[in-house]
Amino acid sequence: MIINSSKVKTEALLLFCRDLIDSYKNSKDDIFDLSIELMEFVDSRTTQLHKAINISVQPIDYYLRNQKVSRISMILKTYEFINKNITKLLQNNAKFNPSMLCFALLSTWFAELGHENKSKEFLFFTIYPYSEIYDKLLLKLDNNEYKSLNISMLHISEKTIFKLNSYRFK
Repeated sequence: MIINSSKVKTEALLLFCRDLIDSYKNSKDDIFDLSIELMEFVDSRTTQLHKAINISVQPIDYYLRNQKVSRISMILKTYEFINKNITKLLQNNAKFNPSMLCFALLSTWFAELGHENKSKEFLFFTIYPYSEIYDKLLLKLDNNEYKSLNISMLHISEKTIFKLNSYRFK
């Protein structure tokens, strides 16, 4: 059986991003003084992304129930690889922005590296307007501390995605 490694990595990345969104979507930690407009923008884009991810991947029960299937096993191992890498890069309970991390991971994988750009099930992520997110969260932002945090999320995501791109299944 031939398994498309790019699709496996893509599905693992989408699962990780969905879990990231699920973990923090109801969190109201306002550690930065951000405008209501910006918070609503991020919330709406995150919700939009979450819906698209849910259409593209299976519910978590499916993966847990079928973890002995070789393709699912590879997805789960890749998920673990992503999770361990990001955990290592997020040193000792450092502040982080889960929304920016999620957007940066996906934009690096789909837009910059061009993975799955011809795959109909992942086309949404390839043409998603990541530049609009970057404009709001990096360029048109007055809060320098929040901007710095977002830039660090970019660095973490790029390191993670480049490692994911060269990741080989065992």
